[in-house]
Amino acid sequence: RRSGQYTMNHDHSKKIPDGASFDRSGSQDSLDELSMEDYWKELENIHETRGNNHDEGVALVVKEPDEGELEEEWLKEAGLSNLFGESSGDSQESMVFLSTLTRTQKAAVEKRVETVTQTLRKKNKQHQIPDVRDIFRLQNDSKGKVCDGSQPSTVRTSENKNETHDGTKDPKFNLGTDEQKSTLEVAPSSDTDINLEISFAEQAANLKESSVDNMCKGGGGDTLLPNFRLLKDKTGTTKIGDLAPQDMKKVYSLALIELTALYDILGTEFKQQKAVKIKTKDSGLFGVPLSILLEQDQKKVPGTKIPLIFQKLIAQIEETTLETEGLLRIPGVATRVKTLCQELEAKFYEGTFNWENVKQHDAASLLKLFIRELPQPLLTVEYLKAFQDVQNLPTRKQQLQALNLLVLLLPDANRDTLKVLLEFLQRVIDHRDKNKMTLKNVAMVMAPNLFMFHGLGSKTIEQSEFVMASGTANVMRFMIQYQKLLWTIPKFIVNQVRKQNTERQKKEKKDKAMKKLLKKMAYDREKHEKQEKTPNDTDVPQGVIRVQAPHLSKVSMAIQLTEELKAGDIVARFLSQKSGNVQILNKEEVFLYEIGGNIGERCLDDDTYMKDLYQLNPNAEWVIKPKQS
Repeated sequence: RRSGQYTMNHDHSKKIPDGASFDRSGSQDSLDELSMEDYWKELENIHETRGNNHDEGVALVVKEPDEGELEEEWLKEAGLSNLFGESSGDSQESMVFLSTLTRTQKAAVEKRVETVTQTLRKKNKQHQIPDVRDIFRLQNDSKGKVCDGSQPSTVRTSENKNETHDGTKDPKFNLGTDEQKSTLEVAPSSDTDINLEISFAEQAANLKESSVDNMCKGGGGDTLLPNFRLLKDKTGTTKIGDLAPQDMKKVYSLALIELTALYDILGTEFKQQKAVKIKTKDSGLFGVPLSILLEQDQKKVPGTKIPLIFQKLIAQIEETTLETEGLLRIPGVATRVKTLCQELEAKFYEGTFNWENVKQHDAASLLKLFIRELPQPLLTVEYLKAFQDVQNLPTRKQQLQALNLLVLLLPDANRDTLKVLLEFLQRVIDHRDKNKMTLKNVAMVMAPNLFMFHGLGSKTIEQSEFVMASGTANVMRFMIQYQKLLWTIPKFIVNQVRKQNTERQKKEKKDKAMKKLLKKMAYDREKHEKQEKTPNDTDVPQGVIRVQAPHLSKVSMAIQLTEELKAGDIVARFLSQKSGNVQILNKEEVFLYEIGGNIGERCLDDDTYMKDLYQLNPNAEWVIKPKQS
């Protein structure tokens, strides 16, 4: 083995704990020893399989960062690298970004800039090194009271009577007009309500100041997981995949800062790990990076987002029946699985592999092997530890909020594959009466496959192994149980994106005004000004929007906005106007989109109240079209 590599302890003389002497003091949901049996059995199966392939596979090298390096990398990831170094003078774009941050997000950035600044000073770098206080002072001066530290910058509080049980207050997102109404449906808030309107870190900070609720701690069985629900948002719920790529980049930066702020408030260390690039297989099925797999799969099936072998293994397991007792828990025969693995490598893409030879338990073992053999973990090297650390957060609601942000941080390929996996695991659990695989059982079996990554290894001593095991099993349980919530983009982040876009547009407008003497800009400026007009000009009366539907027989319609009109109603109205030879599309195939104004592009859910959304983004265009795959 190369020096400096982190590998799992493969010493088979080290006995898997048998449950008699676990120290469970740090366990979030102390699961009893008996219920952990599936976990240890799965670990033994993994050791056995790995024993057969001991000479194969490459250990992953994880670089130990130098002082300040982590923070510097963090600022780059957050899109704030121009706050330091050679480009520190050109930080206007970052100032706009900083002006949209909440006080806790701002504190998280400040903390990292301070560390990088001190490190650069120590190293006597010849850069202009701004004082962190100057950065935020300058930004505060230019933006008035946007980030005065008293409130999240994108929210305005109403009276105390609207205070929620999070210790926070119902927000009013403001883009410059005072008459905007609160978009939160008035509903009694409880410990199981997930408020996406207010920054999670702000909620945690406010909760710290008030009495901490113990209701969401502890637990164990399936029935004890709270029935969390999202508070209804009249401007529509935004899911991953609903926003344009340029806005998703902003979502990534904000999610990283928000997660860091949340971990800071809760006293949990947040460290991204960094993998050193190593040589990996550039073809095949097992042990191939997801990106390369998808590249070769897209040549066969254009547009596919999930590796074909992964899809096929799930289909193979489901083809028999999901009622098989011990499904996922009972392993396939190790030697047979190894042979099948080799045959698949040789014949899968040629289409000559005989799937009839694959027993259901073998297919399940191959699926888990595929996940384990990825050169980098499905949850990524950067965030695997952060996923594990979710178990250390004080309340279940905070654990769920952290997982939500972590899912937003995953690369598309990892996130899409994880989604398909979690949906499949839920289908297995749906047959628990027959297959005896409850949420807890499935989580126990799958946790070591996702968390005990062979490249990073586990250096835990036996005493803390139980804590690690039960903790990751609980994180796995959360991911399966609350998967629908985890693929939601919080409203407060979407609002921050809107705010950034508005500020950028203002700046662009100023820049264009400066260049108005240049003749070649005249046409563009005229076009821009035309687009800048609100939809309330002469051809569209007040309270009416013009909806375009280029793919439908009725290509355009003026729609009168009412308090109760929803996006789904508008789509239904267009679909009812069928005529001519235009291709007939079903309701499930087309969606209403909000385009431009303060958002790049956003696919609306059917329950979006259009009048509320129009008030949030009056300059948007409204288009009905099929969803991009």
